[in-house]
Amino acid sequence: MMNILSIIKNLDLNDCWVGAGFVRNKIWDVKHQMAPTALNDVDVIYFDCNKLDKQEDLLIEEKLKLIDFTINWSVKNQALMHTRNGHTPYNDCNHAISFWPETATAIAIKLSMEGQIQYIAPYGLDDLFNLQVRPTPNFNLDTYQRRIEDKKWKNKWNKLVIHSMDEENL
Repeated sequence: MMNILSIIKNLDLNDCWVGAGFVRNKIWDVKHQMAPTALNDVDVIYFDCNKLDKQEDLLIEEKLKLIDFTINWSVKNQALMHTRNGHTPYNDCNHAISFWPETATAIAIKLSMEGQIQYIAPYGLDDLFNLQVRPTPNFNLDTYQRRIEDKKWKNKWNKLVIHSMDEENL
């Protein structure tokens, strides 16, 4: 993980972070005393209003593949993502991830210039560390429910507490 964070830091992208399963799965694995879960991809996010061509993301992915081809890199400029999601423009990466599906997923980390781990978490870290899975207030609840069913997280991490849509609507 530190190697990936170092690679991302060296990209020198504006407001750049690694998030979602990269962080969530690691914490859940540790809390369940499990070996590290293989990642489908590594979600790299950044925010740059001067790079509003999706091709920029693909070029960064290609650069990352040259550095480490064993990782499935997924790069997304959050300054563009509001259009895909039908939202008003996001202000920065912290604002953008507040629209991610689950509070335990809406977390990203990076290395500071001094090599310290920094994080953004618009809903805090409690749900992540307390193994609570609940939708963020900005995400579509039907999509949240489908994700819970499709991902089958409870089968892998049996201590998780999955909150239903009905609980969130009370």
